[in-house]
Amino acid sequence: MTFFKLHLFSIRFLTIVLLIVSLVSCRESEKTEQKKQFSKEEEEREQIEVPAYFTADSAAKLGTHLDSIFKKLHKKRGFNGTVLVTKYDQVLYKGAFGYTDFSSKDTLTTQTAFQLASVSKQFTAMAIMMLKEQDKLAYDDSVQQYIPDFPYHGITIRQLLTHRSGLGNYTYFSDELWPDRSKPITNQDVLQLMATHQPPVYYQPDTHFDYSNTGYMVLASVVEKASGMPFATFLQEQIFAPLEMKNTFTYSKDVATLTGKVATGHTGGRRKRSPDYLDTVLGDKGIYSTVEDLYKWDQALYTRKLVKKETLEEAFTGSRKKKKAEDYGFGWRITTVTSGDTIVYHGGLWHGYATYLLRNPKDHSALIILSNVPNGTFGQLKEIQKFLYPEQPKLVAVTKKQGKTAGNKL
Repeated sequence: MTFFKLHLFSIRFLTIVLLIVSLVSCRESEKTEQKKQFSKEEEEREQIEVPAYFTADSAAKLGTHLDSIFKKLHKKRGFNGTVLVTKYDQVLYKGAFGYTDFSSKDTLTTQTAFQLASVSKQFTAMAIMMLKEQDKLAYDDSVQQYIPDFPYHGITIRQLLTHRSGLGNYTYFSDELWPDRSKPITNQDVLQLMATHQPPVYYQPDTHFDYSNTGYMVLASVVEKASGMPFATFLQEQIFAPLEMKNTFTYSKDVATLTGKVATGHTGGRRKRSPDYLDTVLGDKGIYSTVEDLYKWDQALYTRKLVKKETLEEAFTGSRKKKKAEDYGFGWRITTVTSGDTIVYHGGLWHGYATYLLRNPKDHSALIILSNVPNGTFGQLKEIQKFLYPEQPKLVAVTKKQGKTAGNKL
């Protein structure tokens, strides 16, 4: 081949390569843009009427009072963590108290990430709901349709969501069956233990409400099978990135290297808690986030960015057969506060972290608290709720003649 022909061939080859790279780059760019953009219908926010009494002045007073509450909890009770409170979609208060790590004395900020513990379950439930809307699964499908060697028959996705599967706790049977606790265990490893050893169930399916971390671990694996991608990838690409939750991620060995950006878990005595072999199991726990990112999550639930309103309403609908003071939907507990409003919430406790997220759809309020020192300060939550949702005065009928109360409650 002559020099001229070789030179011409090189130019053509280089042009083709550049064209391919350009096309791939454009497609990736288009994918990225598609993830970030929502339709006008999806962006449309559920509207709420702000009452006349809720003024800028009253909002500021609420924020000041909340500040005094949490400063007192920090000083008197040792609260160490971050908090964000909203009402009518407005941030009334946010604050950070204490340290990410007591040995390094790094100061917490509202952008510090915490292990969410069981608050993670609402994200697992959302992944299932999204796949249901995509017709990739149905709530009443059996687990075997996605995990063929799952040894317990008669369990549906809906029962996993609502804690009615009756499965034994994987954190207990893994302690007995996992041979080397210095080696991290994965969801697939737990499923293999279940298939091989068939640990006994606590109840037969759909006979009892029995809070189950195992059920949500299994749900994460169902997400992988139905979506065709790792659970962590699904969350990142379908939920965290679209909502611009930039400081939210799932557990990995790299978490320990994010000094200052991630709060270290501690015991009540402020001794550092280190991750162990169970931290790598996802679905029931394992998500890290900040109060500011969780506010984005809360606000997104008033839109159709992730799922339709009708789909979300089912997640906030109770599932228990007998009426109880508290019920459970899909990844959310459901109860009534002193004002009479029905709220949804979830708490979490895991390896030195205590977390809490409450939402009141009636007034678009939220209470988000993340702590890395579980020391009993969350026992004050009822008092904080009473402040945010005071009991409504009971009205009584009044006689026209005497103007005296007749004692008839309206």
